[in-house]
Amino acid sequence: MDQRLYIVTYDISEPGRWRRIFKLMKGYGEWLQLSVFQCRLTPVQHAELIALLDGLLHHAEDHVILIDLGPADKVVPRIVSLGKTDFTPIKHEAVIV
Repeated sequence: MDQRLYIVTYDISEPGRWRRIFKLMKGYGEWLQLSVFQCRLTPVQHAELIALLDGLLHHAEDHVILIDLGPADKVVPRIVSLGKTDFTPIKHEAVIV
């Protein structure tokens, strides 16, 4: 599968929009922290996510960053995680349809 690993972080000024974006992001990746997700995305999923986020944002007030870490099967994130929760990269798993 042609997936890339992304870190998606966002700063949304209005709580209702933040909740809508949070719910959207839960369908695309693993929640790491308050407004930070780790996502394994194909090019199609990446394009869909950008289009959906673009439609939810208030462009003058909100900000979303998608950081492309590279091919998901080849990237080994080097993360220092401090505090109560350990960081675990998303593992590649088969999807049964």
